[in-house]
Amino acid sequence: MDIFIAKNFDDFEVAYERLKHSAIIGCDTETSSLSVRQGRLLSIQFSDGEFSVFVPFSPETGIGHLAKLLSDDNITKVFHNAKFDLGFLQRNSFLVRNIFCTMIAEKLITKGANQSVSLAETVYRYFGVNLDKSLRDTFASQDWNGIWTRELIEYAVSDVFYLPKLMLEQRKFLEKLGLLEEFESEMKRRFGENLGIFGFGTR
Repeated sequence: MDIFIAKNFDDFEVAYERLKHSAIIGCDTETSSLSVRQGRLLSIQFSDGEFSVFVPFSPETGIGHLAKLLSDDNITKVFHNAKFDLGFLQRNSFLVRNIFCTMIAEKLITKGANQSVSLAETVYRYFGVNLDKSLRDTFASQDWNGIWTRELIEYAVSDVFYLPKLMLEQRKFLEKLGLLEEFESEMKRRFGENLGIFGFGTR
């Protein structure tokens, strides 16, 4: 897995140049809590399914031009449980447009099947890949020293790496099952102000 760690302005520029022409970018965050009010945004991850960027977030440093990826109407940003990530991103003044939520898509696709729509279960169903979520509680632990080890970085990026490919597979199922219009309606209902040019990668 190709992981680029972006810590400063020059790094942000390098990552932005690599991703700015992408049609689809997976996005994810790591936070210190599940509560937007109580938690802090710790990192932001981006991936086009080949090149992945890990940004240890600091309000003082920001993310430079990488913020343009989030607001670009022509790039579909893929989240799993977009409501959660958007809460933290918006609290930190990031504008996010053109969103695809793989959790909402999976809920529609598996409706009535009594299946989990967690990212780990969803990725396993589609790709046979086991995502180890055991490190998630590290970020909320008072014992964590705030140091991003290689293990933690790889954990954070593993979630976002599969999102572009997952979106494409889910779209096939949504179309096959005649659920695309229902999905778009649900997305507009939940995220209408963030959708912009609603699409599935327009470049």
